[in-house]
Amino acid sequence: MGEMSGLQLGVVGALFLSVASSVSIVICNKALMSNLSFQFATTLTSWHLMVTYCSLHVALRLNFFENKPIDIKTVMMFGILNGVSIGLLNLSLGFNSIGFYQMTKLAIIPFTVLLETLFFKKQFSQKIKFSLSILLLGVGIASITDLQLNFVGTILSLLAIITTCIGQILTNTIQKRLNVSSTQLLYQSAPFQAAILFLTGPFVDQCLTKQNVFAYKYSPVVLGFIVLSCLIAVIVNFSTFLVIGKTSPVTYQVLGHLKTCLVLAFGYTLLHDPFTSRNILGILIAIVGMGMYSYFCTNDTKRKQLVDISTLPQIKERDTTPLVASHQDKESKGSHV
Repeated sequence: MGEMSGLQLGVVGALFLSVASSVSIVICNKALMSNLSFQFATTLTSWHLMVTYCSLHVALRLNFFENKPIDIKTVMMFGILNGVSIGLLNLSLGFNSIGFYQMTKLAIIPFTVLLETLFFKKQFSQKIKFSLSILLLGVGIASITDLQLNFVGTILSLLAIITTCIGQILTNTIQKRLNVSSTQLLYQSAPFQAAILFLTGPFVDQCLTKQNVFAYKYSPVVLGFIVLSCLIAVIVNFSTFLVIGKTSPVTYQVLGHLKTCLVLAFGYTLLHDPFTSRNILGILIAIVGMGMYSYFCTNDTKRKQLVDISTLPQIKERDTTPLVASHQDKESKGSHV
């Protein structure tokens, strides 16, 4: 029981860290991009990952965690896939309306459920599916304002959904199957994510903003916000891997929509963004959906734990019986000789 309560405390801590850091970086980046006109999101993300890797390297040298080698092909594929998904999400935002981009983010949850059901045989109860539907409805009402379709934007959105879902499923699968921690996986994969974004980021940003990141005039204030953004990103990246490893890709996406609601609320409070009754209604519906999802997931987890505990004596009995039979067989064989 003590071990289980410690595990639950760790999950709650990881969720809180993810929410707090993500909301903080959104507010920081919004100030950087909206108020200071630094529009180079993809390049900024590559800097985030570089700083994350350097920070983890220092932590490794100080013996805060132990490095565990992972197959280079697995890490390279995983890192490049995550880097590509970030670039595609940014391109999707650039080529689509904000409403369609929000629809793209909402589509990640049902697509993840579909992939996990088809390829990993994971079962989602009807109650959990219903709670996810309520959550998506609320976030959709709160955040989607317009829907404008175009061919290139639709293709980019589909690719962004596919790569994001696969990347997040792999984040969970690699940690569990290879028995590596979130820190170890992030340390191994961050250089590849940073490299792919550093090489493609300036090109992607120039396509979206018609400006060159290297020609931008960096004032002390802008540099200060960039440094702050990179430092917060270390916590964001670490908590992302931590949450997906401790829970699931679907739970991480649910958490992401909680962040969306909080960002809308903080944007109204701190940055005086427009806030309507529709936003309030959507946020309230989303909160109900999140509460239902949390409640049903907790009940399912408790039910599985009770089943595991009840079947444990039977498993032990089955394991010991063949050994006894085998021992008797050996004695009988010895007596015949």
